[in-house]
This record gives sequence, structure tokens and C-alpha cells, in this order.
Amino acid sequence: MPLAIDLHCQDLVRRFGSHTAVDQVSLEIPAGSFFSILGPSGCGKTTLLRLLAGFDRPDSGDIVIRGQRMNDVAPNRRPVNMVFQHLALFPTMSVGDNIAYGLKRRKVPAAERRQRIAGVLEQVGLAGMEARFPQQLSGGQRQRVALARCLVLEPTLLLLDEPLGALDLKLRDQMKVELKNLQKAFGTTFVYITHDQSEALVMSDRVAVMRDGRFDQVASPEALYREPATPFVASFVGDNNRLSGKLIAKEGELVQLALADGRRVSGRLAGAGEQDKSAAGAPVVGAPGVGDSVELFIRPESLMLDTPAPGHCTLSAQVRTTLFDGANSRVEVEAAGERCYVRLPQDGSVPVPQEGASVELAWDPQLARVFPAEAG
Repeated sequence: MPLAIDLHCQDLVRRFGSHTAVDQVSLEIPAGSFFSILGPSGCGKTTLLRLLAGFDRPDSGDIVIRGQRMNDVAPNRRPVNMVFQHLALFPTMSVGDNIAYGLKRRKVPAAERRQRIAGVLEQVGLAGMEARFPQQLSGGQRQRVALARCLVLEPTLLLLDEPLGALDLKLRDQMKVELKNLQKAFGTTFVYITHDQSEALVMSDRVAVMRDGRFDQVASPEALYREPATPFVASFVGDNNRLSGKLIAKEGELVQLALADGRRVSGRLAGAGEQDKSAAGAPVVGAPGVGDSVELFIRPESLMLDTPAPGHCTLSAQVRTTLFDGANSRVEVEAAGERCYVRLPQDGSVPVPQEGASVELAWDPQLARVFPAEAG
């Protein structure tokens, strides 16, 4: 059976004077999924969320929720709720009254209100806390109250505007897991915007990477990481090393390029990966030809120090410094005039090189992705 679609957007455009904040965006979100919109500040993701919520109207295009066109429907009449970064809980109201607010406005009878409030508090792990006030709760508990206040209204879509941005790192990591579990438990469709790629990768079923008002790629988190569709996605999603050069030979998917200093390395031509048809308007990355400027991307965990295997590329480098970060410790090296990072194995099997030491970088060409160089 085909999946039910909770949200369908077609060719959405929103302009502010000469600036186009949302530029021909189309997407489909299946019911019960966790969908994230990931991008840097100013890319248009908050404007897109405001269009979905009804706080702003598109200049053209359509927003359809559960088969109903929403362009002219007021925010309070859409089957949508929104969790803001700063939560917007009423400080003088108890937890129970905060959650009851929307139910009272909908004139839900008192007995049903009590039942629904108790049920949602049980589901978010705050049973028995109806009488507490927001200032008596931890940051994570306030987050769950804000979620409960929206979910008790049983919306078709729950829109989340960077709700973890104000939390400290450890609590943010904890809430990523909790949000993912709560979304599965309620089965509500979540649309989550963030500039934090870790949040998007950990929580989402699918992610749209947004740049300059458009989607560069819509795919699963794994596909975004392993098969980026554009150089922007390759550099924005996760850590990546980039080497620039000229393409000098092609053999199927594998290509060879000459770096600025003449040294030669190899990688695999980047494909569209799991590019989704809903990413209408996304840039098309064509295959480069011999003589074209190209960029090779290789993840830090795909690089090895002084341990090349048959068929691997090698590149001489010099160690600049070691960055200790527990399991994510890295060595920073300079190779072909570029700064690169190598992730160190957690088991200590690779000795940490000294600053200034000469080393050989090695990688499997199948793990490197080669794109045509982007202007600018």
C-alpha cells in the first residue's frame, strides 16, 4: 500500500523584496515520520516552517496537509502545533494548566481534559507533576512539558523550531534520544528544523539539506553522509577533508586527479546517492570531464596514517597538531597545501605522531567522492 502523506508542498516561493527566502521548494512527508530540515543560518528554513504553521503566506505554490489545501487557512485552524526554541511556557501556570491551555480554548470538557493531560504526562515521563511550575523543573523536563502541551492536541504535524538550541551539550544529547523515542511512541509527524547536523542525523527518518532557499538533497541520514549529492552537502554534513585539483583520467566511476603540486590521487565520482524526487529545484551536479577542476572529499575516519593497503591512494603530509577529544581525537596534518584531519582509532593501535613529523595518508579510492568544483 502507498504511504499516507501528511504534508505535501509544491513549488513554494516566499520573497522579501529582492530576496527570495524560499525558492521553488517541493516536498512530501509520509505520515508518522520524523523529517528534518537542516541548513546554515539564513538558508530559509525558519521561513519555510512559518509558512507551514500559517504565520506567513507563500507568494506562490501550495501547502497541503492530509489532502487539504492550507494556503488561506489561519494558524489556529490548521492541524499543526509548534514547539519554539524558548518553549514559551506560561511561568505563572502549573504544568497541568500549561498543558490544558489549548484544550480549554477548544472547549474540551473538564473530565476529558484531566484524562488527556494525565495520559500525555505519563507518555512523556512526567506523571504526577501537574501541580509543579516551570521554574521548578529541569531544562529537559520543561522541554517535555512544551512537547506535551502540543501533543495533547493530537496535531497532524508537530513543527519544532530548533527546540534544543538553548540546552547544554550533555542535555542536548540526552534530549535527541528522548525526542526520537517520543515521536515513535506518539506516531505524530515531526518536522524539525536545525543547523546542527548531529541532531538531524541522529533523530530523522529523512533530512532535507537547505541552502539559499532551496533543497540540495533530500535523503536518509546514512545516504546524506555516505553519498552526498553536492559539494555543499559533503562539506556541511559531518566532517570532511577537501582536496582540489584537475581531473586527468577516468576509468568507470573511479577518476584520477592532479593536485596543485602535481601529485596524483584517486576517488569515486559522486552520484545522486539517495536523492529524493521531492527535492525539486535542487542543483544538478553533472559528471566532470578530463581537464575540469574537481574537488575530492574524504572523511577523517576513512583516512589512515602510514598503513596503505594494495590499491589505496597515498599522499605525503606533515603533522601540525593532535586534537584530543576522547573517542573523537584527531590528528591535523597539512597535505598538498590543504589542512586535513585524520581520526585516530579508539583502541590505540595507531601511535600518536609527533608535531612536525612526516606521515603518509592512505585511503581506499572507493571511499572518496569527487565533484565538479563549485564556483566560489
